[in-house]
Amino acid sequence: MTHEQKIEQYARGPARLKAALAAVPEEARKWQPGTGKWSAHEIVCHCADSEANGALRIRYLLAEKDPLIVGYDQDVWARKLDYHAHPLEPALLTVEAVRANTTALLRRLPADAWKASGRHSESGSYTAEAWLDIYAEHLEKHSRQIERNLEAWRQVKR
Repeated sequence: MTHEQKIEQYARGPARLKAALAAVPEEARKWQPGTGKWSAHEIVCHCADSEANGALRIRYLLAEKDPLIVGYDQDVWARKLDYHAHPLEPALLTVEAVRANTTALLRRLPADAWKASGRHSESGSYTAEAWLDIYAEHLEKHSRQIERNLEAWRQVKR
């Protein structure tokens, strides 16, 4: 895929996530498909936190010299930040706002900006190109996870 195609995939992410969540009945939103598996509600809250982190990561890569991009344990965040207690609407609004703001930035980047690099605390070398690869599909991946959760919930309810 070209940068432009990845950016368009990135831009479509919030609509895809909202559509996946809209298909989940209210009573299934906090249902977990297994021990240590996230509910649809937790997935959306994770997306809000991850997208906020991602928006800062690309900015550090583009604006700072050899930035350190700090990793985090997403399962610890879900547990310690009690995602089930967090309201969904602000989480969805966060995803939409962060993506809209970052999409505007991505669309005006010159070609050489994708070479910007730093170091990730867990995986080492980290480039703007790698960032785009990860985040272009991030919400698509989690939308599919919500759809799998819904299917599993329906199977249990039969």
